[in-house]
Amino acid sequence: MKTILTFVIVFGILVIVHEFGHFFFAKRSGILVREFAIGMGPKIYGHQAKDGTTYTLRLLPIGGYVRMAGNGDDETEMAPGMPLSLSLNSDGVVEKINLSKKVQLTNGIPVELVRYDLEDELTITAFVNGDDTEAVTYSVDHDATIIETDGTEIRIAPKDVQFQSAKLWQRMLTNFAGPMNNFILAILLFIVLAFMQGGVQVTNTNQIGTVLPDGAAEVAGLKENDHILSINDKKIASWTDLTSQITANPGKKLNFEVQRDGKVQAIEVTPKAVESNGQEVGQLGIQAPMKTSFVDKIVGGTRQAFSSSLEIFKALGSLFTGFSLNKLGGPVMMFQLSSEAASQGMMTVIGLMAMLSMNLGIVNLLPIPALDGGKLVLNVIEGVRGKPLSQEKEGVLTLIGFGFLMLLMVLVTWNDIQRFFF
Repeated sequence: MKTILTFVIVFGILVIVHEFGHFFFAKRSGILVREFAIGMGPKIYGHQAKDGTTYTLRLLPIGGYVRMAGNGDDETEMAPGMPLSLSLNSDGVVEKINLSKKVQLTNGIPVELVRYDLEDELTITAFVNGDDTEAVTYSVDHDATIIETDGTEIRIAPKDVQFQSAKLWQRMLTNFAGPMNNFILAILLFIVLAFMQGGVQVTNTNQIGTVLPDGAAEVAGLKENDHILSINDKKIASWTDLTSQITANPGKKLNFEVQRDGKVQAIEVTPKAVESNGQEVGQLGIQAPMKTSFVDKIVGGTRQAFSSSLEIFKALGSLFTGFSLNKLGGPVMMFQLSSEAASQGMMTVIGLMAMLSMNLGIVNLLPIPALDGGKLVLNVIEGVRGKPLSQEKEGVLTLIGFGFLMLLMVLVTWNDIQRFFF
């Protein structure tokens, strides 16, 4: 249960922050956000706010979305011959269109749809009360709502509030805002982590910060502020050099050249053998020096965020030099990581969330149709051409990108299941 809650909370926060970026800048650009959904699948709860957006909570806590007017996947299923009901205001203008059998409109007029235009003319033509001898055409209010078949009530989407009606730079900012929010969240979380840790580790040094009690370092006689000059005659210039030598030699005697109080001496150290991620590694029981000022924590947390982004870019680059599903992870991998983080405490959970947020932001900017990066590429093409691609071409590209992502997700998920459960 603890793992499930950690998974839902971590994943939920990442998705909400991402989608809120799209939501906020769409609103600022005059684009109608018809729905802001947390979760996927059947609707559990919905509320339409005064700003025209319907906020919904859905059954499956595995994502979320912002449904912007006219943005490709924003469609309401209406077809000639369809039975529906209309609610009119005092001027005889349609203010509500009901497609759902789950909802009954007070004073609703039952009709059979003939044709409609809810983008330009704002009209709906229908046979009324079963009389198919004469069709009646109604004007539709600009801010009218549609009750969809699942009972979700959303605004109609006239052309002036659709995604494509916004300026190009506004659409580009709206597309970029989701990943941008993930980057901001990652930086903030790394800064929070720096404060929780009491400071930021200095890694461009060979100096020991803290010697932990009962560790291999203390047993060997290493002390705080010692400088490790070399290990088995291999020069040590940074904390990375030091840790790589230690982890690679579990249970083996190593010859340290140590500088203490200006004097150099030789000390023999045997790293303790411990298990990590299914492998035996060496452990010394030391920590790097810490910078503890307020500014150091802010700067250090920000640097850590950028360092993590570089690691992600390296990992993505390795996919092109030697592709393997084992280099990728899906929901099962994330659940497994959530399980490990939950068992290790709040700081580990925050660290995991920071890494995943940075990962989500970068991956979403890949130039793949259906991802935010693919949409930005289409925006750039529009800027160069002076006009957007046709909706048909854009729809085909998006469908191809979506199909590729779904296939990759299935393969990655199956690979994760085999790795962790078999």
